[in-house]
Amino acid sequence: MFTTRLAALIKKEFNQIRRDKRLAISLIVPPTVQILLFGFALNATVDHLKIGIVDYSHTPESRELIADLTESQSFQLAGTWLSIDDLGNTISRGSLDAGVVIPYDFARDLQRGRQTNVQVLLNAMNANTAAIAQGYAEGIIQNYNQTLLSRGGIHAQFNRIGAETVTRRGIVSLIPAFLFNPGLVTSWFIVTGTFGVLLILNGSLIASTALIKEREGGTVEQLLMTPAGTGEIVLAKITPLFLLLCVMILLATALMRVVFHVPFRGSLFLVLGGAALCVLCGIGIGTFIATYTRSAQQAQLMAFFVNPPLASLSGALTPVEAMPTWLQPVTWFNPIRHFGIITRGALLKNSGIDTLWPNVLALIAFTVILLTLSIRRFRKQLG
Repeated sequence: MFTTRLAALIKKEFNQIRRDKRLAISLIVPPTVQILLFGFALNATVDHLKIGIVDYSHTPESRELIADLTESQSFQLAGTWLSIDDLGNTISRGSLDAGVVIPYDFARDLQRGRQTNVQVLLNAMNANTAAIAQGYAEGIIQNYNQTLLSRGGIHAQFNRIGAETVTRRGIVSLIPAFLFNPGLVTSWFIVTGTFGVLLILNGSLIASTALIKEREGGTVEQLLMTPAGTGEIVLAKITPLFLLLCVMILLATALMRVVFHVPFRGSLFLVLGGAALCVLCGIGIGTFIATYTRSAQQAQLMAFFVNPPLASLSGALTPVEAMPTWLQPVTWFNPIRHFGIITRGALLKNSGIDTLWPNVLALIAFTVILLTLSIRRFRKQLG
């Protein structure tokens, strides 16, 4: 009898979701758009920065340096200026990201083996972009110096400070090895991290919306008149949402593989299992929010104080190491943080359950706690 009642309730929930076309569309269109936007827009790689040039030298050496700066993908030549004041005014208006000023005696100092200074002006309104542009400029100028050293005529002079004269000089060479992401593809980090954000946000939004609409329609009171118990009602409401959100999991996983070419080096079942737990966490959060609100507007306002902190303190958009030291321990109480570790570890590093079991247990604990709290609140509301 329990199985028959539960099957009838689940069928009723599926029919209700099928009649609500907007809810069905919200399970397909927003997740697709969100994961594409997160993957393409949230990219920490900065290239084609607009750069302006003031060349007081007008020599082959200065033109070669300008060519090295502008022919790479790092900078894009936006024009040349006659004075440094005009260049500074253009940067202050936000039309340029950087500017380079080459002095009049640039080539002459190089020919005589003297040190010469090239001024680089950076628009530091965005500190991250300015720091990246500085690294690009330093790398290009360093390569330019190496080119001068390889020639027979021009040599750049390097000053040693506090170094003793020795007969033999050793050279230290840096040979970096990029593990797990040799191509330094930024989208792999962004997409695997925002996967959990997508599941939590959509799960909580859809669960709260479905419950509030049913309450506003008066069908909750009708369910109380049936022989079904509160446990059956809660389970019947969670099951269809969970199954439909599992379809969203498969869709998001396919987009990660097909569009962003994220490698699946480890266990895909471990990732899908973690995603299912993450969806249940989102449903628990949405159900809990719905029991404290009386309208969809109130639910959206309350979700505004819950979902953004979860996304910001998850390490999905920015590395946890970039957060203040006192704030980093708080992120361990976030299910998205643990799911991000599971996803990145399994897909990119080929980590197994023997390594990721603490995060899996933490995700299970969050799921049990959130579902238990939401079910108790929902039972109390039904009572």
